[in-house]
Amino acid sequence: MLSENIKRYRKAMGLSQEELAIKLNVVRQTVSKWERGLSVPDSDLLISLSEALDTPVSVLLDETVALPETDDIHAISKKLEVINLQLAHRRAFTRSALTWFFALLAAGVVIIFAILLALNSPYLGWDFSDPEIAVAGTLYHAFEWVFVRIAPIILLGTLGGILLTRKSS
Repeated sequence: MLSENIKRYRKAMGLSQEELAIKLNVVRQTVSKWERGLSVPDSDLLISLSEALDTPVSVLLDETVALPETDDIHAISKKLEVINLQLAHRRAFTRSALTWFFALLAAGVVIIFAILLALNSPYLGWDFSDPEIAVAGTLYHAFEWVFVRIAPIILLGTLGGILLTRKSS
């Protein structure tokens, strides 16, 4: 895989991520993302990378078949296109999962609020002389007190999360 090959040949050359980044005129975080498989270099950077690592592009991409020069660039661009599509699908899935998480969290907050509203704070009418009821009433009161103060913040945060992670048109 490209990410593993970049890391292996960089280490074989005795270069740190920072040194390789300087040779390629990119930041160290870019090299780190390449090595972790979070992004891929574009075709120009891939050629510069192969030169900096003194390794053919085909070896970095795990290609064993030697193609003519014009086919190399075409093959590289096809492979990079596939890798970019895979990364885009991964990002879309993550974004969708986060949107659903925030939506479910917001729905949960609204449902708990509705339940508390429907119950109309029954702990105030409880007989606190019974120790078991006193403990339950205190716990219920503590939960309600904390929830009523934190829930609006959670609700606003989840709505913001939904807006930030929704699919852009």
